[in-house]
Amino acid sequence: MNLNLTHQQMIGLLGGVKAVSKRTGVSVQAVNKWKLQDAIPVDKLMMLAALIEKESHGLVTRQDMFPKSWLWVWPELVPKQNGFGNQEETDGYS
Repeated sequence: MNLNLTHQQMIGLLGGVKAVSKRTGVSVQAVNKWKLQDAIPVDKLMMLAALIEKESHGLVTRQDMFPKSWLWVWPELVPKQNGFGNQEETDGYS
């Protein structure tokens, strides 16, 4: 299941304007502008993408956010193949 969040919702998910400002190193005013315009700049969204994936418990993935470029940015997300086919990384308890 994939959940399409607006950029406003992503900022909320990450703890709000102040929290995103600290994580990205930009001013609170700039993040507030992103929120009002519902438009996080692509370079900042890439910085936040893994955190958004984690905070959404995988409902919003980097593959969802960047469907055309995710494998170039995060090649470690490409499923590994072996004699048994594609293998997902697990923690050993699944």
